[in-house]
Amino acid sequence: MDKTTHFGYQQVAESDKAAKVAEVFHSVAAQYDLMNDLMSAGLHRLWKRFAVAQAGLRPGMKVLDVAGGTADLTRLFLKEVGATGTVLLTDINFSMLREGRDRMLNEGKAPPTVQCDGERLPFPDNYFDCVSVAFGLRNMTHKDQALAEMHRVLKPGGRLLVLEFSKVWKPLEPAYDLYSFKLLPLMGKLVAQDAASYQYLAESIRMHPGQEALKTMMEATGFAKVSYHNLTAGVVALHKGFKV
Repeated sequence: MDKTTHFGYQQVAESDKAAKVAEVFHSVAAQYDLMNDLMSAGLHRLWKRFAVAQAGLRPGMKVLDVAGGTADLTRLFLKEVGATGTVLLTDINFSMLREGRDRMLNEGKAPPTVQCDGERLPFPDNYFDCVSVAFGLRNMTHKDQALAEMHRVLKPGGRLLVLEFSKVWKPLEPAYDLYSFKLLPLMGKLVAQDAASYQYLAESIRMHPGQEALKTMMEATGFAKVSYHNLTAGVVALHKGFKV
């Protein structure tokens, strides 16, 4: 009998989750960047810049952007590693990957793009100086397996950055819930003609491990010196860990 996992608040077969998540992102890909700006009032750009500032990159380094979608982080990483460095943009969803690839091509950039599953990365051991996953880990079925894969492909001394929605400061929970479950689906309906995908977004955030739980998961996977920074009162957290 197939094991079950959560898809938002629904329980679904583990074997079905990836396809259901794929449907969500095929649906929202074309309006993804616009909706991010609307949903966060532009704050997602600051969160991502903060993450890149914490990456400690230098020219010539190799970076893997897992579930990089429309390439926001990839584009920022490229500026840090320069012409001698490498940034690989990956995503399991072709619609999202195509948006990111086309966006970079329109800017005259052509870094390698690879469609792959974050739980089964097709890269060698001990290869990257930095691995990032921004707003993608919560959609993965086996988060521990994905973290183990990111640990595997990092060089010793390399760092993992996980930028993800997290647990908001408790006094703000009622207002945040109202926004998440009423306004987000409405915006999705009006802008992307898809309320259901943004209902899933709100639910998936609630089902994702909080700050301390994710820190513990990263440590259990083998990461050292794991820390996190709360951003916007915990709406988002940036977790950082090192491979020793």
